[in-house]
Amino acid sequence: MTERTSSVEDAAATPVEDGTAAPVEERPTVAVPEVPATVAVPEAQAAGVDPEAVPAVVDPEVPSTTVGPEVPPVPVRKDRRVLRAVLRWTAATVVFAAVGTSVAYGITRMDRTDVPGLATASDGRWDYPTITRPPLPSGSPRPLAESNRTGTHYADLRRLVLPAPKGAHIDPALRGADGWLATKTFLAEYATRDDRETVGQQLTDNGLRHIAARGWTTPDGTHTRIYLLQFDSVTVADEVNSPGLTSYNMPNYAVRGAERMMADDRFPGRAAVDDVIRHAYDEIKPYGAEEVRQAYLSAGDTLAVIVQSRKGTAKAVPFQQTVVLQSQLLG
Repeated sequence: MTERTSSVEDAAATPVEDGTAAPVEERPTVAVPEVPATVAVPEAQAAGVDPEAVPAVVDPEVPSTTVGPEVPPVPVRKDRRVLRAVLRWTAATVVFAAVGTSVAYGITRMDRTDVPGLATASDGRWDYPTITRPPLPSGSPRPLAESNRTGTHYADLRRLVLPAPKGAHIDPALRGADGWLATKTFLAEYATRDDRETVGQQLTDNGLRHIAARGWTTPDGTHTRIYLLQFDSVTVADEVNSPGLTSYNMPNYAVRGAERMMADDRFPGRAAVDDVIRHAYDEIKPYGAEEVRQAYLSAGDTLAVIVQSRKGTAKAVPFQQTVVLQSQLLG
């Protein structure tokens, strides 16, 4: 993850309050309306500094606020030099402070590897190619738009399957015929014959239209399978998801290699995608030959099933990355 600046009102200029001489008894002074002083901070403003951070400075060029021939001239030459020096140092200090703050803010917003000298080892994220949603037919709404009451994905479902990351070996068994996968190939993910028959009957009863899929194995041995199951409406897809195939704490049917799974409470909540219902699970220790992670995503008329396994342990970061990217493609 999203998308941190705050607007600040300009500091108000303070009125000039110059001292005046005592009025002459026989020639009373005439009051003149006060003249607002100007805040001389051109250097700070050029740097984008908050005006309130700079103290208001009275411009010594503003004339006195009283009129009278007997008012002696105010000696300002020495004070003017002092004020200009103070102003220059004040503005310079504020500018340098602002520059330092902006540099620090920039570093916090950059990726670690973007900062020279601060690059660290990879956290395990995969290098995916540029991912874009396929175009929609003219006039068709997005699947999660308010106007799309059935949640229909009008784009080609085969183009909504997440592409494999760079360096991965594609699994030819999940290519299907013309990009459409046979239902029995998907059902082979489930561990027992009874479960495969039960899940298959659910799909038939709920009018499964077709399945698009993709699978790959990365150089570290992680095997990923993604299945997109499309139904007639968002209502049907949600029903197949829950209570059909998932519950809050665990999936309703075990997949191969993982007899016991539980909700993955370490999956970051901030990684949620609006209007995409996510159930993520992790295998309970002790693992078998592999650790298995699994996720179900309900988005509009489509249910995505993601299974990821790896000998020893299946890393959390690439699993979360894969789930989030597939959620965004369907959203």
